[in-house]
Amino acid sequence: MTRISYPQAPYAWPKDKTSAFCFTVDVDAESPLLWNLKGETTSRLIGQMEQRLFGPRVGIWRILDLLDRFGIKGSFYVPGVVAKNHPELLPAFVERGHEIGLHGYFHEIVSQVSDEEFTGALEASLEVFRAQVGIVPKGFRSPAWEMTPHMLSELKKRGLYDSSLSGFDHPYTIDGVTEVPVQWAIDDAVYFKFVGGGADSWPPSATGPILDIWLDEWTMLHKEGGLLMLTIHDWISGRAHRILMLERLLKRVTAEPGVWIATVGEVAAHHAGSVNADRYRVPVSAPQLIAGARFGREG
Repeated sequence: MTRISYPQAPYAWPKDKTSAFCFTVDVDAESPLLWNLKGETTSRLIGQMEQRLFGPRVGIWRILDLLDRFGIKGSFYVPGVVAKNHPELLPAFVERGHEIGLHGYFHEIVSQVSDEEFTGALEASLEVFRAQVGIVPKGFRSPAWEMTPHMLSELKKRGLYDSSLSGFDHPYTIDGVTEVPVQWAIDDAVYFKFVGGGADSWPPSATGPILDIWLDEWTMLHKEGGLLMLTIHDWISGRAHRILMLERLLKRVTAEPGVWIATVGEVAAHHAGSVNADRYRVPVSAPQLIAGARFGREG
């Protein structure tokens, strides 16, 4: 397959739309902490657990109320164990008109699971969603935003879109799967995640400089006709001062003419049914060691 290079023709958004914005929440809650137990049945430490449980107890409801105030429908990616432990969440998201998507079962890290374990986690998560709300999600977001060819193949088999990779500033097609890309710089965790107990290398950032980054990114992407994919977490951005930061961001985004504020599922469906699907199509590119390459001196 011939590789394509950027820039190509402008990305084609729906009529009268010149850019797009997605508000997404990775509802991790306690799932990464459970995964990190790595076979242990329990831990005597409760500090990090309480920090994370702030998300389903308080943070997520602040985020939902924020979206209601702006009339925005978001996309909520929920690990299976979080949905199981907090059965009020999926129904609440659906009742308020938001999209729900898959996000692993225990927020398992891709490099730590086999292909078979990934497929098992995917099926287990799907069953939780079916049982709780009778919905088969249309989209997947990988924990820690890593993918493998096997994972893409499993998503393609089930007709799911992905939102885990970062190859463009707008949707594209990779190995036959619709990709609605993310970006680490527009993720709250890289700036604000802080668990304490000596586990952190630096304190959480102030909101002002981060908001400046996000607004600058939005200004340029809106001008170029791209997609701003905002990713936040229930237990991180559900804190009061970060809700104020998000309000400022949403005031700016919603004031721009021509922006399409949509769920990731809506953006994925648009991409798959438009000229973009073939215009922006790429193969899987996994790194490979150059055969026979040696560097440095021998002997």
